[in-house]
Amino acid sequence: MRKQAFARLAFVALVQFAFSTAPLSNAQAAGRLAKLPALGVDANHVTVSGLSSGGFMAAQFSVIHSSTVTGVGIVAGGPYGCGLMGLTVVSACMTGTPSGAGARLAAQMNEMSGLIDPLAHVKGQRVYLFRGAADTVVGQGALDALRDFYAAVGVPAANLQYLQNFPAEHAFLSLTAKSDCARLGSPYVNHCGADGTVGGLPRYDQPGAILTKVIGGDVTPPAATLSSAPQAFSQSPYLSAMSSMATTGYVYVPKPCSQPGANCRIHVVFHGCGQAAAYAGDAVYGKLGYNAWADSNRIVVLYPQVEKSPLSGNPMGCWDWWGYTGPFATRYGPQTQSVQAMIDRLAETGN
Repeated sequence: MRKQAFARLAFVALVQFAFSTAPLSNAQAAGRLAKLPALGVDANHVTVSGLSSGGFMAAQFSVIHSSTVTGVGIVAGGPYGCGLMGLTVVSACMTGTPSGAGARLAAQMNEMSGLIDPLAHVKGQRVYLFRGAADTVVGQGALDALRDFYAAVGVPAANLQYLQNFPAEHAFLSLTAKSDCARLGSPYVNHCGADGTVGGLPRYDQPGAILTKVIGGDVTPPAATLSSAPQAFSQSPYLSAMSSMATTGYVYVPKPCSQPGANCRIHVVFHGCGQAAAYAGDAVYGKLGYNAWADSNRIVVLYPQVEKSPLSGNPMGCWDWWGYTGPFATRYGPQTQSVQAMIDRLAETGN
């Protein structure tokens, strides 16, 4: 028995040693990364989008900061506040029939407590909702609840787009993806025909569809050649404690937006579970298709990153929508605070 106890103590000591040294190596790595630039972006007209857990994150971020978020694109996500009861409701939120009325009630309670912006701002948002008909991860009930939530808070029908007939699995859809509509697997970036068929041509350009909807007005077609390249930057200066986010993030800055006084817009893309650059390479921040549209429309694209952290309850590298970081559905949520800090940095002027 003493040998078994000693073995357990040795294992615990080894784990503690490994985790005590990890922050040091991360900090050293972050020290070699570029700083997020101060570009003077328009932080009062932010747009966001995301897939899966990133879709949940886009939904909650856009409700929490509805006074500054003017458009949201949600691919295979779910309604604000659905995970407030923790892990016990995760399955229902993803595959069951969560209630849009419940999401509205949760938002109203947090609004009264001053934990989110007034819901009156949400009705002015432009909303894109998408779920593939072949999605085996997130059920239609989740997207229906989202639709019902936005309708209940007063988003006009003209501002709300809901697509559900594409035979797509659980993935972003991209012009350049190698995987077809029906594939489920990393990097969770597939292609479908623009008419919603499998293998049809031309392909559906989801980043373009999202930006066209959430921005509104005149949107210029994507650039044939990028004026810049996505850049890695250190997320560390912006991370709240317990955020479970990576030390490295990515940003795409069109060349005109790097000039003083450019006053470009900003769009935040929230990746899905296991879809951060550490696991999926540049499939999202480099190849998905947002950057070409951003280039021709003077949009800075922020790609914040989340790490896998089994000990904190996030073994798949998902954005927090069930509470593993704390008060996730409020302005005080560690990940919400961290992303907002990055937006605030991009909105600064000067060096």
